[in-house]
Amino acid sequence: MLAAERRDHLLETLRRDGKVVAKTAAAELGLSEDSIRRDLRELAAEGLCQRVYGGALPVSPAVVDYAGRQRVEVAGKERVAAAAVRLIDPGSTVILDGGTTALAVARALPPDLGCTVVTHSPTVATALVEHPVAEVFVLGGRLFKHSAVASGAAAVEAAQRISADVFLLGVTGIHPDAGLTTGDPDEAAMKRALAGRAAETFVLGSSEKVGAASPFEVIGFDAVAGVVTDADPGSDVMARLAELVRVVGVDA
Repeated sequence: MLAAERRDHLLETLRRDGKVVAKTAAAELGLSEDSIRRDLRELAAEGLCQRVYGGALPVSPAVVDYAGRQRVEVAGKERVAAAAVRLIDPGSTVILDGGTTALAVARALPPDLGCTVVTHSPTVATALVEHPVAEVFVLGGRLFKHSAVASGAAAVEAAQRISADVFLLGVTGIHPDAGLTTGDPDEAAMKRALAGRAAETFVLGSSEKVGAASPFEVIGFDAVAGVVTDADPGSDVMARLAELVRVVGVDA
């Protein structure tokens, strides 16, 4: 079989099944697992899949640059944001992550909701400048331009000085096997630090992130109170997720 034909077969399997198992693909094609793993490495290098132990998963579309992500699944992010703001009680303190879904949450905060928002995202803070009653605290550090957030040692240290009722966590991948993932190790570390400062953590997950994966794990499903998502509840991936974590649906 030609290399191009193997590539097409692997990509079709990924699209159809939501994953590629190297052992299974090797048996189907009559090839060695080493050959399949080599093909998957090449596909991953082109950004067409995310390699994991034993095979590959769909790569998250949320790994594109910040400007590009603002154009991805806008309506879905707004639905997730509308559901997420209902998790914020009046008078509570919420840590709001960076990223475009968190920005949608900031814009969806009701004008009469009195709360304290802690964020390491300049764009989220700016979106709340004209909010009538929300108090806003901004954590500083090195600016990670991909997600427009502060990260690094200074930001992690600043996070240790806060306590919150709820953390609304943004990730780029939500998968029952790969877990909650993102594309940068320093950003993952910052998210873990923030999760450790809140009584509850809820994951913001518009549909394009569900079933996808990125290279770096953030935290386990056992460390979050729920996943807020607009993904199809009848899908196989969602059925598996519901066995691992509480799923908070959105209004249609």
